[in-house]
Amino acid sequence: MSANEKKLSDYIQPSLVFLGEEFEQSDNVFDYVHNQARKDGFVEEIFLEKIKAREVEFPTGIQLEKIGVAIPHTDAECIREEFISVLTVPEGVSFARMDLPTSNVEAKIIFVLGLKEPHAQLSMLQSLISILRQTEEIEKLQTQKEVQAFIEQIKEIERNEEN
Repeated sequence: MSANEKKLSDYIQPSLVFLGEEFEQSDNVFDYVHNQARKDGFVEEIFLEKIKAREVEFPTGIQLEKIGVAIPHTDAECIREEFISVLTVPEGVSFARMDLPTSNVEAKIIFVLGLKEPHAQLSMLQSLISILRQTEEIEKLQTQKEVQAFIEQIKEIERNEEN
């Protein structure tokens, strides 16, 4: 990652980090993030409809070695100000798998990407996948209770990635 490339932690908005939440289904996750992101001025009204439609067409659930995650994202036209929202869901919430859409994964960590530039989105997805490969660190993240400590832990993972 070059010095001028933004990191995951540069996009994470504390007001959009939700730890230890419970959701019945992925649509509830989108409703929840949309409501807060809309209130904070990060997204257009159309964001909710677009992210739900994109998730149906291009599922984002990923089964890692020990944990399920999801990385939903949508078109730049829905985004006013770039952000990444992170949710931890201890009981998991069902997302269709990216690699096997007819199968589901119980996502315990969800990263909702709200980025404006397609190349930035691809770069961030690659960065996120690299971070998600650090199994022990991801397990620690999922149990974190404090937003600021969660963000600091992400920064620590990023520093370890650079070394």
